Amino acid sequence: MPQMAPLNWLNLLIYFIMIFLITNSLNFYSFMYMQKTSSMKKTNQIKINWKWL
Repeated sequence: MPQMAPLNWLNLLIYFIMIFLITNSLNFYSFMYMQKTSSMKKTNQIKINWKWL
């Protein structure tokens, strides 16, 4: 492939890895988590008394 001769394969590998890492980090940090409030924690708590007989 004479068209690819001037390109260094190590530079291409580093280039594609950097693009991969940048897109993954942008995707990870663009997601916003919903914060749980204290009122939701109070409603979800179930108290069970276990007794061993």
